[in-house]
Amino acid sequence: MEQQVDSLRAEALAQIASATDAASLEVARLKYLGKSGAITALSEGMRNVPKEDRPKFGKILNDLRAAVTGALEESQKCLLEAADSAAFASLDLTLPGTFPTPGTLHPLTQLMDRAVRCFRRMGFAIADGPDIETEWHCFDALNTPPDHPARNEQDTFYLPDGRLLRSHTSSVQIRVMENTPPPVRIIAPGSAYRRDEVDATHLAQFTQMEGLYVAERVSLADLKGTLEFFFRELFGTGTEIQFRPHFFPFTEPSYEIDIRAAALGGEWMELAGCGMVDPAVFEEICKKRGDRAYDPEKVSGFAFGFGLERLAMNLSRIPDIRMLVENDLRFLKQF
Repeated sequence: MEQQVDSLRAEALAQIASATDAASLEVARLKYLGKSGAITALSEGMRNVPKEDRPKFGKILNDLRAAVTGALEESQKCLLEAADSAAFASLDLTLPGTFPTPGTLHPLTQLMDRAVRCFRRMGFAIADGPDIETEWHCFDALNTPPDHPARNEQDTFYLPDGRLLRSHTSSVQIRVMENTPPPVRIIAPGSAYRRDEVDATHLAQFTQMEGLYVAERVSLADLKGTLEFFFRELFGTGTEIQFRPHFFPFTEPSYEIDIRAAALGGEWMELAGCGMVDPAVFEEICKKRGDRAYDPEKVSGFAFGFGLERLAMNLSRIPDIRMLVENDLRFLKQF
């Protein structure tokens, strides 16, 4: 039996040593260590060995298996090193290298960063909130009546449990006031969702940036000064800005902001909405908090909001809003 093992060892080691590639090495492995291999067959023959000889025979088989496995691993290592050497030998190290294509930030990210930096300089902090909201945070707390068109299922994505995908980031303002006493000065950039038909100017998911400032004696002059500074930082010092009266349920008075700037082609464009926070919003917050921290007789505030896609389209002359979400490198490389 020992002679048979020695003979098999010599045969296996010789075949492994003569293997010139991975395929021939795999053939040798299967021949000796596979399910039908010679060493496997010897192991299965252990049942026919006398009981008193089994420990000795088992040790011989283990030594054989270890020797063959070690030889296979060593041969595989040598073949890999030879392949690497051959690959490097064919390289011409004097050739110029291949330079990676540098990436850039998405145009929306670039615009958001510019806007955030500007508002941070004015003392605004960044606030965040969940994309899935309750009706109270998204509508009730914002003085939006039950029959308002924005609450219709044709305009808002409702979930089976009654929650919804926020249709604006104003819900973040509510959450901040719900959990933080005044003064608060925050901006809330993030995604919003509406059941809009996707076309050249509308997406079902878009990016908003809203702001809120609440403290004692906050005035309309503070609102105008803040937004005039921001838009002139964005579009240039020669930018003309006008506040046109409008209606929003959560602000009173309310305004839409029209901009005329050379960067926008010199034409008036409506780009944002704003207003002084309606006292009804403060009263709703007080009821939710269970205190009078936002007593409208003691504090006042302003809020504003705008869509970043619309700003980016006008600032960069992008003709179709869908280009911002298609991930077409021919478009993105321009930024």
